[in-house]
Amino acid sequence: MNVENTEINGFMIDKFNQHGLEVGKTQGICPLCSHTRQPKNRKAQCASYDWERGLGTCHNCDTSFQLHTYQRKGNATKEYTKPEQVEIYEPVKDKAVEWFKTRGISPASLRDLNVTTGEEYMPQTGQKENTIQFNYIMGEELINIKYRDGRKNFKLYKGAEKIFYNINSIVGYDWCVITEGEMDALALHEAGIKPVISVPNGATLNSNNLDYLDNCIDYFEDKEKIILAVDADEAGQALRYEFIRRLGAEVCYLVDFNGNKDPNDFLIEHGADKLKKVIMSATQVPLEGVSTLRDLEADLLDFVHNGFKPGYQVGLENFDKIFSTYTSQFITVTGIPSSGKSDFVDQMCIGYNKNYGWKTAYASPENKPNFLHAHKLIRKTWQGMPTKNDIGTAKWKEVTNHINDNYFFIDMDRYTLDDVLSKGAELVKRKGIKCLVIDPFNKIRDVNCKSEDVNRYTMEYLTKIETFAKKYDVLVIVVAHPTKMYRNQDGKIEEPTMYSIKGGGEWYDASYHGLLVHRDYEAQTVKAKVLKVKFQNLGENQAEAHFNWEPKSGSYIPIISETESEPLPWEN
Repeated sequence: MNVENTEINGFMIDKFNQHGLEVGKTQGICPLCSHTRQPKNRKAQCASYDWERGLGTCHNCDTSFQLHTYQRKGNATKEYTKPEQVEIYEPVKDKAVEWFKTRGISPASLRDLNVTTGEEYMPQTGQKENTIQFNYIMGEELINIKYRDGRKNFKLYKGAEKIFYNINSIVGYDWCVITEGEMDALALHEAGIKPVISVPNGATLNSNNLDYLDNCIDYFEDKEKIILAVDADEAGQALRYEFIRRLGAEVCYLVDFNGNKDPNDFLIEHGADKLKKVIMSATQVPLEGVSTLRDLEADLLDFVHNGFKPGYQVGLENFDKIFSTYTSQFITVTGIPSSGKSDFVDQMCIGYNKNYGWKTAYASPENKPNFLHAHKLIRKTWQGMPTKNDIGTAKWKEVTNHINDNYFFIDMDRYTLDDVLSKGAELVKRKGIKCLVIDPFNKIRDVNCKSEDVNRYTMEYLTKIETFAKKYDVLVIVVAHPTKMYRNQDGKIEEPTMYSIKGGGEWYDASYHGLLVHRDYEAQTVKAKVLKVKFQNLGENQAEAHFNWEPKSGSYIPIISETESEPLPWEN
């Protein structure tokens, strides 16, 4: 059969029949061991060939070998430095062999996974050192080398392409194992697991840049099962999460090493047979969006023992008695124009920052220019009105540095919800924001929500906000102007409700919490009223908190009545 330059299992076959075996036959000699056997057995058909999968298996030496060589599809145009070819099968030095034996690794595994030794300059010591060399081979080409000296210093070949270690081993298999280090790959090979690879540079807490995966992604197109045998520490779990996100939860399986850090430690403590068993018993990633009682058990037991977790509070005594919140939720704040909605939201964010260290991002097209918005935050933090004489003082530097590090202003020519949420996600990753303010809803539209039906439009809009809040564990505060305002018999504008917002029924249904901010200009007071709390442990529906507003500092001073000062029943 002529398969030259055709595609099989996601690869372009560049050269067929690399060992010169009889094409199309299902049985034949083994290119790895037949030539080493006694003359009478050298032509014995000890191997099976699967030409479609490109994999041969020998029943004499119990090894697998690649029938095809492949050219990756869509090769990157970036040029890399390549190390000089080395004699892969050169024996490893005796001292190194003895050290590997202490880690449970045999000389045969060192040969199979292309481990060599030699001198190499190590920048950590500033001189040449005796090193172990893990050779990264793709097809028949040496792509990279990782060097390790006796002090456990590492380096990769400068300028070389990053790929998975032992990548050739997974060709032809519909499954594979990914480890976090070369020693772990060797350990699994020692346990009889052939399709095993390792990342080239371990794991970090920020495992978003997986350039070696980008360079080898074609190798995973035909995989039905990918076992993630990474370390059990925090960095390893971050790496695991990114693999699941990139490769797909439906094919990823997880390994529990029963208290051991990694596969090599498990091999040393429990042996090869048990290591193979624990790898092959890997469990599939839990189905996203579906939970069972076992998935919820830890939270359930915590609730039974401790009840509801307290909500987060803004630090205003009377307001805290009637309102609190969790993250992963969103709050709708409404009120008539010029009633102080934005200012009260600023006070909330100042309180969350003071109490919990939360950072806030603002998408506030009406709260411009940004330096005046920043000035409002400075006044609240300063607890007064700074003057020109304060500029350059220690307090000025302290407060302005604090505002600079904790509050971020999103600037756009045209605000759309998708763009705001995208920028919010970036600020979560780069600055660690915990609160996102959208002020007002009316000025931040979503170009993808084009339905003429207001209610449907509103629900799509709010669903996107809720999804963002849950995904990034952020509290979103949305300021929404009422579109329906009525005057009472005295001619005063009546207090709006959440139903006064365009698409009001959807706002009430979707919001976790609703707040009304209303300013009484005659009495010079401000009222914050709870219009909705989704969970009764977080607040009191229709309850009110009243404040005197201090214009110089922009501070809210609680007005405490005699009844409000008395302890509530659950506070005794």
